[in-house]
Amino acid sequence: MPATPIDLAVVVGSTREGRRGHVVARWAAAEARRRDDVLVDVIDLAEHRLPAVLPAAPGPEVQALAERVDRADAYLVVTPEYNHSYPASLKQAVDLLYTPWRRKPVGFVSYGGISGGLRAVEHLRAVFAELHAATVRETVSFPNFWEAFDDDGRPRDPEGPSEAMSRMLDELVWWARALRHARTVTTVGAWSE
Repeated sequence: MPATPIDLAVVVGSTREGRRGHVVARWAAAEARRRDDVLVDVIDLAEHRLPAVLPAAPGPEVQALAERVDRADAYLVVTPEYNHSYPASLKQAVDLLYTPWRRKPVGFVSYGGISGGLRAVEHLRAVFAELHAATVRETVSFPNFWEAFDDDGRPRDPEGPSEAMSRMLDELVWWARALRHARTVTTVGAWSE
């Protein structure tokens, strides 16, 4: 009997004008959709009007985002590297929601200059560890992004990124299934901050 597909949220972390994250996210989502064990929901943070100030109670925009994030079994975070780290918009989304990320796996697709966004990924690993999320080792990165994709939004050298994405998705699916099962059969005491 085939396993139930996992719900994968592809989170587009940049909200800057002129950003290129949607190009990378479109490619990543298309790669994930080629699999029969994954259902993809693209969550573009630029489409959500999240508050700049952390509210005492979530408003409708935060609640709508929280429901989509909570529904996911795993996350694929698409992030650029801004000033050796990840965008403030991504940190705000993570901090606003906090709870829905727990005990779920996270993979990363990064892009940027010579480092390909890997410094942003390393910072995000610490953030997600604090939320009790499990980041997978495999990562896909696009150094010198402006040279990596053609005008149609496809990688100029698709073989390497596709292979890396396949390995990462294999890990995400494995962890998502294991953690989904564990969440249904075990409980942990009350959470504290």
